[in-house]
Amino acid sequence: MKVIVNQTYSENIIKDLIHSFDEKGDIFYAKRNTIKIFKVGNEEWNVKSFKVPHLINKFAYRFIRKSKAQRSFEYANYLLDHGILTPKPIAYTEQYTFFGLSNSYYVSENLQYDLTFRELIHDKKYPDRENILKQFTEFTYNLHEKGIHFLDHSPGNTLIVKKADNTYDFYLIDLNRMKFGKMDFETRIQNFANLTLTDDMIAIISKKYAELTKKDEWIVKNEITQVANQSAAKRLKKHNLKKKLGKK
Repeated sequence: MKVIVNQTYSENIIKDLIHSFDEKGDIFYAKRNTIKIFKVGNEEWNVKSFKVPHLINKFAYRFIRKSKAQRSFEYANYLLDHGILTPKPIAYTEQYTFFGLSNSYYVSENLQYDLTFRELIHDKKYPDRENILKQFTEFTYNLHEKGIHFLDHSPGNTLIVKKADNTYDFYLIDLNRMKFGKMDFETRIQNFANLTLTDDMIAIISKKYAELTKKDEWIVKNEITQVANQSAAKRLKKHNLKKKLGKK
């Protein structure tokens, strides 16, 4: 087993945790991947077990490109180095067979948060909602200015922590899909596509993003509306296809 650990943690503890993953820990999420929460000393750790890849990716993740676990760990450290919050990365592990990568895990701090971006979509009366959306827009603008293209910028992947002074901290999770480099206006706008934005959210976000980028508000609103509608149409098409095929 390959184990890479941040310096303050013990490799042996990580190995023991991974070996006991199937029997111990509290399940937080169990679909395509499985996430469990473990109590380790005075800390809570979040352990993500990635789905075993198919044969081609087994080989690719072993010999050609980095695994999702490795990318999650490295990208988390990159984000923190550039002033972007994410739950503290602790370790990642990889296990191999003759054919390549089999099991892989990413270990991070289990963050206690107040809400995700998703709550703002479904509850238009969520306390301080407009202020949160404006601060989220500033957070996204900061990502863009730093050349961090978070490809999974979707409702469940931003954890929000309320602070005492009515400001909010935003933490990114599910980090294995990112690009880095200068982002043009079109790429920046496209980054809002998968947030499932309602019309009133688009109005608030567009106004703030136009202010930050010194762009015409109508242009920003029109562009975000267009990419949001395109994304919604794709989601509906995918949902209908799954329903037709009898999948949940």
